[in-house]
Amino acid sequence: MPSAPSQIVARLEGVAKSYAGRPVLKDFNIALEAGSVVALLGPNGAGKSTVAGLITGRLAADAGAVTLFDRDPRDAEARARMGVMLQAAGLPEALTVAEAVSLHAGYFKRRLKTSDILEQAGLTALAKRRCDKLSGGEQRRVHFALAIAGAPDFLVLDEPTTGFDPEARRAMWRLVREKADAGVAVLLATHHMDEADALADRIVVIADGKIIADGPPAAIKAKVAGSTIRIRTTLSPAHLQMLPGAAKVDQRGADTAILTTNARATLEALFSADPALTDFEVASASLEDALADIIANTVKEAA
Repeated sequence: MPSAPSQIVARLEGVAKSYAGRPVLKDFNIALEAGSVVALLGPNGAGKSTVAGLITGRLAADAGAVTLFDRDPRDAEARARMGVMLQAAGLPEALTVAEAVSLHAGYFKRRLKTSDILEQAGLTALAKRRCDKLSGGEQRRVHFALAIAGAPDFLVLDEPTTGFDPEARRAMWRLVREKADAGVAVLLATHHMDEADALADRIVVIADGKIIADGPPAAIKAKVAGSTIRIRTTLSPAHLQMLPGAAKVDQRGADTAILTTNARATLEALFSADPALTDFEVASASLEDALADIIANTVKEAA
């Protein structure tokens, strides 16, 4: 169900942006809604960082309109309602986690209590530890704490789980989902397809400065009709590409993934060509498969 206009947190309308005469965004349009996690995906150089920079006010558009809470993104009142977790950001090494969080929260009029911020970010047990004694994953949790310190209505998260172990990643996913479920709009930039699949209500795929796919993860994955067969075989990629139903072959070390439109036909031909084949797995096409297929088709159409 579409959101009412009052629920639109950030919007780009007809935006163009170039660097040194090279167009990065062209007539670009996107709206971000309260209570929704939007994952921005696409190849390097597609314009993802530029979109985030425009929304957060770090960049200015060459043409078109950019609004944050119906204001200019550089407006102080609009920025006060936004929390940003950048991929590359330092911490005050001499301060403890609690001191760093309290100092940062003091910049906001509607700041959360330090103890509440630490609890929400899973940092209570680390409150008295100095920031220079934290692991990479623990530092990222502090960055998240700083992003939520001002009780933001909009969160921009750039690679939020870098350096996390699997358990810590799932814990961070729960924190982000809790914020979205409470009405916070979240813009997520990540290279982890499982993260986008698990967290996002909506996935926006950008290539060549334009949106080429936009919808829930299930709808994006449905654009790839087929399955993925993962195998270990002595057959060459060229041979595998000729199998019935095979749409794409991706070899990574000893493992090979075959994207197929007819898993049964592909498997039957595989067993015939490689009778020794015993190690295989069949799964639905992943978000990564879908993303690669969508981008490849876009490139073909543009050629």
